[in-house]
Amino acid sequence: MRILPVSLTVLLVELASLHETLALFASLSTEPVDGIEEMVPAARTLMIRFRPDTIDAARIAEALAARDLSAAPPAAGQLVEIPVRYDGEDLNDVAALTGLGVDEVIRRHTESEFAVAFCGFAPGFGYLVGGDPALAVPRRQSPRTRIPAGSVALAGAFSGVYPQNSPGGWQIIGTTPLKMWDIDREPGALLQPGYRVRFLDMARTGRTVSLAQTPRKAERQPDLSAPHFEVLAAPMPALFQDLGRFGQTGQGVSSSGALDRSAFNAANRLAGNPANTPCLELTLGGFAFRSAARAVIGLAGAPCPITIETAAGAVYGAEAYRPISLEPGDTVRLGQPVKGMRSYLSVRGGFDVEPVLGSFATDTLAVVGPKPVVTGAVLTLKGRTAGLASVSLDEAPAFEPPLAGEIVTLDVVLGPRTDWFTQKGLETLSAQLWTVTPQSSRVGIRLAGDLPVERRDTAELPSEGTATGAIQIPHSGQPVLFLADHPLTGGYPVIGAVADYHLDLAGQIPVNAKIRFRPIAPFAEISATGTNDI
Repeated sequence: MRILPVSLTVLLVELASLHETLALFASLSTEPVDGIEEMVPAARTLMIRFRPDTIDAARIAEALAARDLSAAPPAAGQLVEIPVRYDGEDLNDVAALTGLGVDEVIRRHTESEFAVAFCGFAPGFGYLVGGDPALAVPRRQSPRTRIPAGSVALAGAFSGVYPQNSPGGWQIIGTTPLKMWDIDREPGALLQPGYRVRFLDMARTGRTVSLAQTPRKAERQPDLSAPHFEVLAAPMPALFQDLGRFGQTGQGVSSSGALDRSAFNAANRLAGNPANTPCLELTLGGFAFRSAARAVIGLAGAPCPITIETAAGAVYGAEAYRPISLEPGDTVRLGQPVKGMRSYLSVRGGFDVEPVLGSFATDTLAVVGPKPVVTGAVLTLKGRTAGLASVSLDEAPAFEPPLAGEIVTLDVVLGPRTDWFTQKGLETLSAQLWTVTPQSSRVGIRLAGDLPVERRDTAELPSEGTATGAIQIPHSGQPVLFLADHPLTGGYPVIGAVADYHLDLAGQIPVNAKIRFRPIAPFAEISATGTNDI
């Protein structure tokens, strides 16, 4: 067992096998360690997020050392049969890689019984083990930017089915009409850890598929007689956010949440709302709305020029980080921020929005959460008074958001896979300036530098949990800095992670800004004694 740092609040336990991983996960699930908040099992690792005010990494290491990893795996669960059209664009490549004919690849895949070891990457994506060892093939050297939902694929010793359109690097051998993820189904993921899975060749069995229709929740119609905002402009859809969705990793759902938590919290204080009241996250300004009621709003984060036009036609300006009173008929327009990326809009009493899986966070990669807010939307206000505090009159930014072209220094915790890179690669990461590219999003910041980060070799990394702030290095050597909507698991090595106290800053870095990564300590494994071994 190796225990590796991921960030200041996350560590990775590396184990000898999937069996040991599942045994440790089961042990910590039945006999929890106080301070461990969430766990993400993977092929040969268990990622653990913990509360540093309750327990530190060394004490976790001590607790893990006492656990029995020889326990039998959980009893096999129910059987799920997945019909497949073996028409995947990589099927011939898989046949060539394995030295088998196409028909033999199909036969071996359909004659295997798989088990769902864990879920990750995306909601409803189950990592299936137990297939024919002859079908173990590497990921594609160049991942696709879009793989269609229902694609049946192979990577290493795993099989899987992509639950929705998404990027990915697995080898596609077929497609299924079954819906692997449905937010209106209970549970949403068709495949759950421990389930058994068999694939059926639709061409050979002649089997047809009857797709059960999941009843959809009736979409709430806005009540125009209630207090509300009418959205007049949203150049980029606004997103409802809170502090994150936790406890859903078993279905492959990560936490998501506001990218700049300090600004999110400030916006709620400006309106006198309880902590974690959902706000709107606005990207690059341009948002405008008309209020149909008296209201108090707060705006924090990237500083946008604020203009208010009254029903009588008077126009005046307002300030961020100050409560703003609105009268019926007032129109609020936000300009483009001069620095930073994201602003947070709160309203006293809160927006009347439905939670999804216990949270108001909108995950753009997983497509989980309230619908994005676009032009023409009507936002009903709760107008509640109970539980509200006095509005805050003296809020200030926690930091100055960066300008495009500015150099932003981010502190980095090295690990868990720093030793997969050469000394030159590590020096490149920290010495070189990295440019934020336009391909960046809430999923992650894609970076470009003159020199790639050099790896020791091109070995395949079994999929393992990833944390917000992780700096993942794909084959290109150009880093991707994961933000809140990152996949739950990933298959490229992570050289380090941005320190928790700089994550809000990372969420405000605009395109064309430069990032300098500053390691705060040498890479070292975590030991139970509190001493570290490199």
